[in-house]
Formats: sequence, C-alpha cells, structure tokens
Amino acid sequence: MGMGGGRRRKVDNNKYYEVLGVAKDAQPNVIKKAYRKLAMTHHPDKGGDEEMFKEIQTAFAVLGDEEKRQVYDEYGEEGLRDGGGPSDAHDLFSAMFGGGAHSHRGPRKGDNVVHSLRVTLEDLYKGKMSKLAIIRNRVCQTCNGIGASRPEGVSTCSTCHGRGIQVTLNQIGPGMVQQVQNHCSRCRGLGEIIIERYRCGSCAGDKVSKERKVLEVYVDKGMQNGQKITFNGEANANPGLTAGDVVVVLKQEDHPVFTRKDNNLIMDKEVTLTDALCGFEFHIKQLDGRLLHVKSPAGSVLTPGLVKSIPQEGMPTWRNPTERGFLFIKFSVKFPSFVGPEQAAVLEKVLGSRTPLSPVGNAEVDEVRMIDFSNEHVRPVHANGSAYDEDEDDQPRVQCAQG
Repeated sequence: MGMGGGRRRKVDNNKYYEVLGVAKDAQPNVIKKAYRKLAMTHHPDKGGDEEMFKEIQTAFAVLGDEEKRQVYDEYGEEGLRDGGGPSDAHDLFSAMFGGGAHSHRGPRKGDNVVHSLRVTLEDLYKGKMSKLAIIRNRVCQTCNGIGASRPEGVSTCSTCHGRGIQVTLNQIGPGMVQQVQNHCSRCRGLGEIIIERYRCGSCAGDKVSKERKVLEVYVDKGMQNGQKITFNGEANANPGLTAGDVVVVLKQEDHPVFTRKDNNLIMDKEVTLTDALCGFEFHIKQLDGRLLHVKSPAGSVLTPGLVKSIPQEGMPTWRNPTERGFLFIKFSVKFPSFVGPEQAAVLEKVLGSRTPLSPVGNAEVDEVRMIDFSNEHVRPVHANGSAYDEDEDDQPRVQCAQG
C-alpha cells in the first residue's frame, strides 16, 4: 500500500473501556472508582473469577496511566505492543515531520496547581479516600470568557494598539537613552478594553468566575511517600488556555514503630539476655490492626544485631495489593548491668567455664583497670601541649639563671 489518501486502518480501542464499564471520555477518578468496585467484586480471594480479575487489572494498568491511555486510544492494543508508534508509513511521516491531523496543536495549557496531602503509614497500607476542596477559576459561562455581554462590547486598546505593553524612552545621560517596557496602564496588559455598558454582569469583565470544587483523592494501597495523584483539567481555566491539572503529592508522617523501605517494613525489637538465650514470644500490631504472634523457640540463640524477616507482612504492592513485601525485625539484646558471684557461678555451670588467661612466661606484665567510656577521653591533643594542660597558656616558661 502506498501513502496516498492518508488513511489509517481502524483500530479496536473499545475493549478496556468495556471491561471497566466506563465511557471513552471518562475522567481518571471515574475510571479509578470503576476499577476499585470491579476489583473488589471479582477478587479471587472473595470467590471471583481469576481470569476476569486479570482482565480488570490489565485494563486499569492502561486506562489508569495517562500516557498508556493516549497510546491505546490512538493505536489500540497493537500500539501498546509496538511501543505506541504510528502503525503505517503515512503516520510515521506525519509524526516525524508534521502534517495531517497529527500536526494539530491545541491551545496552550494553564499552570498546574500542587497540593500536599499528609498521610499516615496506615493510610498507605490500607488505602483511604480524602476530600480536597479547592477554589478555582472557570471560564465565565455567561459571556463565554470575553468579559462583555456581546462581542462588540470589546475593543482594541488604543493606547497600546492591542499589544498589551507600552514602551517609554528615558534619557539617562548625554546621548544615552534607555528603553523600558511595561504593561499597558489602560488595559492592564490585556490589549483590549471592555466598553462599560457591555461589561458582563456575572464576572464583572474578569472573564472568569470562582468555583468551589471538592475532589475525591483515592490513596491506593501501596502508594509511596512523594507519589503524585493527578486530576487532569481540574485546576484554573482561563480564556485561550486549557485548564491545568491539580497535582496531589503524598507526604507520609513518621511512624512510631515501623520505617518503610520500598515495599518492606523495618522495626527494632529489644529483648533481654534471658530471652535471647532461652527463646521468647511477643506480639506486633500490624498497620491494619491485626496482631502478629512472633515466636523464637527455645534452643534458638539470638545474637545482637540479628535480623529476622516475615514474608508477606510488608507493604502492599501498588496496583497489585495482594503481593506484599517483607517485615524485617532487627534485634538488640539488653544485657544486665551487674552479675553477682552466685549468678556467675550458675552461668558457668550452664554455659561452660570462663576463658582462662593465656600464659605469658617470664614476660613483664602491668596490671591495668578499665573504666567506663566518656567523651572526655577523646578530646584532641594540642600541638604544643597535652589535652590536660588547660591551665597553661602555651607561653615560653622563664628559666632561672644558673649561678
């Protein structure tokens, strides 16, 4: 086939929308709601069909990702397999050099608005829904964003001739002139003037009106600190611009017990020397409220710094919450501060005799005494004196004359 005619073959891009039961123009939050409902219904752990559950996961993996969804809408499943590129020579030519429908560029996009959402580690483990109320600009529906009740109510500014700027020349010295550009004071940089009798009564000529919007922010199981949730087109809208996005950034609060590393949870646990040698049991309150019974059997000696792991008790994997990471427990051992002679004798019977002193023959031996460590012991030594001569001023000493 040649490139003539510019036709592209029809692609099938309906399947994933049908699986989730949403329209092709559905907003991301609608797609997410549909996915959550279907995933709960068809989850294999709740008696659902595993193949259907996989189809739902696959559909959401595409439609829940803005870039993949655009590729799917344009090229169908084939485009996803091929990396999303054009499917014939004409499309390749258009994509590389412009032309045809692919060269069309829409209006510029407005600025995004970023909000922080504080979440706990429990929220990221179990998932939650939060409501975010925002005040945003929307193009005035009364005047369709022109600021006047009729088109002829808007005229070009005669001061700046529609450019929105004024240029002034300032003489700063003999033969020296400075050119300064400023927003036009008459039209405030808009390049146009609204005739007062035609000024829109709804927006007072501002072309936009304020609107309160409540967004439902779904924090999915397994999401990460710093992860972004984007609401496309929900930010401010202004004439000539498409609405920007509202971007919600998750900020996780510190947890008193667990720290998170990827999909794993890490905790510290101190045990007594008796526990370390004789075995122990304890409970861990998991982030979803469950109590985990942990047991170290008798005869299994636990050494300081030892790390044990519990599979499937870490954080859920985002978009695959049935898969969880590890829970790592780092143990420390609390030793007694003093052991009496009788206790020492008992310990020797159980653990064996103490290590004897190795013979040194006729070598000269100095007996020393250990003391508790202090930061004072590591003070730096001065170049001209010791660490203990603070009363000296490092000045040359006067020597008595010899008779």
